[in-house]
Amino acid sequence: MDIRFTNRLSYKQARLTVLVGFILGTLLSLIQISLDYASEDASINREMLSQLEISHNPASRIAYNIDAGLAKELTLGLLRSPAISAARLTDNNGTVLARVERPRLESRYRMISDFLFGESRQFEDALFLSHLPDEPLGTLQLSADTYVYGERFLRRAEITLLSGCVRSLILTGILLMLFYVMLTKPLVRVIGALSSRDPHSPNQARLACPPDHEHDEIGVLVKVANQQFISMATEIQQRRNAENRLTDYLNELENIVSARTTELKASNTRLSLSNEELESARRTALDMAQARAAFLANISHEIRTPLNGLLGMIALSLDSPLNAEQRQQLSIAHDSGKVLVELLNDILDLSKFDAGQLELERIPFDLGALAEDTANLLSQNAAPSVELACLIDPQFPSTVLGDPTRVRQIVSNLLSNALKFTRFGRVDVRLSSYPGGVRIEVCDTGIGIPRDAQVKIFQPFTQAGAGITRQYGGTGLGLALTNNLCEAMQGRLSISSEAGFGSQFSADLPLPTHTPAIPPAPLKGRVIAVSPASSGLAELLASLLPAWGVEYSRYSVDDSLAGLRPDLLITDCPECLFGLRPAITAPILLVTAYGNFLPGEQATALAPLQQQARPLARNALYQTLRRTLHAEDSLSHAPRHNGAEVERRARILLVEDNPVNQLVAKGMLGKLGCEVTVAAHGGEALAHLEDRTFDLVLMDCNMPVMDGYEASRRIRQSARWPQLPIIALTANAMPEERERCRAAGMSDYLAKPFRREELITLIDHWVPLAPAW
Repeated sequence: MDIRFTNRLSYKQARLTVLVGFILGTLLSLIQISLDYASEDASINREMLSQLEISHNPASRIAYNIDAGLAKELTLGLLRSPAISAARLTDNNGTVLARVERPRLESRYRMISDFLFGESRQFEDALFLSHLPDEPLGTLQLSADTYVYGERFLRRAEITLLSGCVRSLILTGILLMLFYVMLTKPLVRVIGALSSRDPHSPNQARLACPPDHEHDEIGVLVKVANQQFISMATEIQQRRNAENRLTDYLNELENIVSARTTELKASNTRLSLSNEELESARRTALDMAQARAAFLANISHEIRTPLNGLLGMIALSLDSPLNAEQRQQLSIAHDSGKVLVELLNDILDLSKFDAGQLELERIPFDLGALAEDTANLLSQNAAPSVELACLIDPQFPSTVLGDPTRVRQIVSNLLSNALKFTRFGRVDVRLSSYPGGVRIEVCDTGIGIPRDAQVKIFQPFTQAGAGITRQYGGTGLGLALTNNLCEAMQGRLSISSEAGFGSQFSADLPLPTHTPAIPPAPLKGRVIAVSPASSGLAELLASLLPAWGVEYSRYSVDDSLAGLRPDLLITDCPECLFGLRPAITAPILLVTAYGNFLPGEQATALAPLQQQARPLARNALYQTLRRTLHAEDSLSHAPRHNGAEVERRARILLVEDNPVNQLVAKGMLGKLGCEVTVAAHGGEALAHLEDRTFDLVLMDCNMPVMDGYEASRRIRQSARWPQLPIIALTANAMPEERERCRAAGMSDYLAKPFRREELITLIDHWVPLAPAW
């Protein structure tokens, strides 16, 4: 591929380098010329004064003797100096003893020389004898023509400037050659190899890396290109295989249609057999529908089972000692697996919408806590410079009636979408209520959505632009599913956005209030915040703290805090803490981004210091204020356990045939302090129940010997374990699976792959923690 000379990187780099070198060389040359000018200017006066000093004694004697002949000889001798254009010797009476001069030299440098040094300079020496210093004898006057010095200076300056230009030209040629050999030539070779390839060929040879470039940017480019070729070849081959299978299937369908057509033609002549043929066709259609449902269930099961093992083992590995690179790699793998699970859920949910099989629950749940938990789980997806805040109206209901699973999907999809397209600024989740319903708003300062694209983003597999998928990823299912869920709840999803100025998604859902807002016990104390007025933390604190009875005031980073005596200082500025600590002795609550806590040495130096990750939940903030502002009450009334840090001491029977899933579940439960017994099938589970007492049974559904449905029915038929909680663990995410589990006597349902948080929630619900006093 031919690239114009002026468009080559070597030319551009050499041009910039030489331009900088030329400017610097010119500046240095000008400095050198300036110094030379100053030296030359001083030499004029120095040489003329030297001439006067040499001629002083002879001229004094001549003036004393009033000898015009000798005076003539002296002045002519002085005129031999090329810089002296005129000389005059006078006695003490002003009589001119001798006067000589010569014409001025002319040249192309004359005007510049006169401008720099002046046209001429006059020098005068008072004559006297050394033994009669107080008796003046006359005056020796000299006129200096500065052109002699100016011409000499200008010629040196010309040579200096020309030599600088020649050096710049030579440097340009050398740099052009070096940059071409080191950069342009290898890149042109790689571009030529890429241009000669057939993009539709599945068998792509590896690009050869140019010599001596294996470990620089060109080598990395070649390695990445080779990896992309391998991926493209694999995808092309997979597509061809799928096309071949589709062609075979179409041929088979054509044969079936042809056969059915022949049968229909024959049926016209056999009216007596038409009813039997129609009944046969009906049964065939029912079988195909059942086969489709079974196919979806099997696909869901087969994908979710290995995903559960994959995500579970990665989660357990993340809890083990790892270096930073290993932890980053495993975190990326874990996040990619969660994206795959969400994609699978979205596809299955869309298929449920198409089949009209989506069912909505109507149970009371805490929407505020649900939104805060979802935001907390997704906070690790936020960019470091994005502030995530969960802002809930103080008058928002404590519980509402609806389907918490589907509402969580709405919040998760909208929040994930906002975090994906926001790299700077804020992402806010806002909850408010109106008569008969609630409003969920997710606002961001991201890239925004053009008006012409807003009408199509709610369509499945569609995004705002062709470059969105390439730059940010995604399938285009999230907003389509969210819109469908809002419509299924008789609600409405709206958008307000402008390209480059962020977006605001509002979901109005008719979820009636079950329990009105319950204000917490009032607090007493003074809290100050050091945060910008535009931050989400400042808005959250200004909304909640006055309603809780706390005296609250906000200051900016530049405000002086001298003389303030707060009970607690809250800030989201880690770099300001060391400047605040000398003036503030109260405890400090630092609210930072996920994974951005201060290290132990710095935290110890700032003690007492507490650190919490954004978004700051209401309950976490209230408990922190209660512990800090009412320390004595907190110590006397606070329970001695705290969430997942307490050992649960639950005895759990795990019924699972897959060894990988056994390791995953045992690892998660073991970290929660549970005592785990494993059974490979339902028969072993019944035997373990005969021998020991358990608090909970985690039951896989599809197992050899005896599956989970049969085992659950037998447990419920026995009078020994009527209240024993049985949690179904299944990779089948279809709605009829949940009903089948309930019909078998199971207490609850957990779809694979499951997260540790979901497992903790189930255990908390079915095996309540007993405080260890």
